[in-house]
Amino acid sequence: MILSVSRRTDIPCWYSEWFLNRLRSGYVLVRNPMNASQISRIILKPDTVDCIVFWTKDAGPMMERLTEIEEMGYPYCFQYTITPYGKELEPGLRAKEEILDNFCRLSDRIGMQRMVWRYDPILTVQGWTVERHAEAFSRMCKRLSGYTGRVVVSFVDLYIKLKRLKLREVEEGEIRALAEGIGSAADRYGLQVQTCCEEWDLGEYGIERGGCIDRKLLEQTCGCRLELKTDKGQRRGCGCMESIDVGAYNTCPNGCLYCYANRNLAQVRENQTRHDPRGELLCGRVKETDRIYDRKARSLRIVE
Repeated sequence: MILSVSRRTDIPCWYSEWFLNRLRSGYVLVRNPMNASQISRIILKPDTVDCIVFWTKDAGPMMERLTEIEEMGYPYCFQYTITPYGKELEPGLRAKEEILDNFCRLSDRIGMQRMVWRYDPILTVQGWTVERHAEAFSRMCKRLSGYTGRVVVSFVDLYIKLKRLKLREVEEGEIRALAEGIGSAADRYGLQVQTCCEEWDLGEYGIERGGCIDRKLLEQTCGCRLELKTDKGQRRGCGCMESIDVGAYNTCPNGCLYCYANRNLAQVRENQTRHDPRGELLCGRVKETDRIYDRKARSLRIVE
């Protein structure tokens, strides 16, 4: 089983104490986002959890907990998003220079092969022109060179929330101009650059189609071959391998204005008051009307 922690909220930044308590307890409850009365119980044991994939924009608060996770016997890797935006778009994050420093410290600790940098999403809004992105991306490549070997980029998709913010989709000409600058900078600093969930073929710029959590990353992290398949529950064009997510929507205090995982900050603040670090669920408690079922999970390791 591959565990995603989490696409739905930033657990390393805000809820690492809760997650560690769930590992200690040996199970976690996850409410179905499509059916709120349905809860799955996921057994957490090193012989069934092959890899934990942490998704974060700031792993600083989790650094002190990594040793215990390692001692429990769980392999893990990081999908670490760092964009150049400031508090006008990402109000809940600390200074980016501090986050970049944390990325490098984490890489020194666990190895660059377990670190994926995400420059995602690429927005052309509030002065973020093609040229400005090219400069920012090149600067960040230089900073992170030697601390990761791969960067995943993604252009914004205009779901309903972003349309309300009056953002616009990046046009084809802009995408190709950006791709040229991104591909050139990544090559200059020795980074492999990939897209995920993108329809554009950008191979001529050295940008490959791929997945954020792909076979190479997972098998490198685990140190063995795995029986993996593509995750059909993700967006069209996603090349990620199948995983089980333990997070909950509308719980991330990062407050990124473009994020699909939060409906609004008022609901996030309300849900924060319902969070208990010792709770079985990330947010709230089990109700009498809830139905709990055991989710089938097994190790994906191929024994040779």
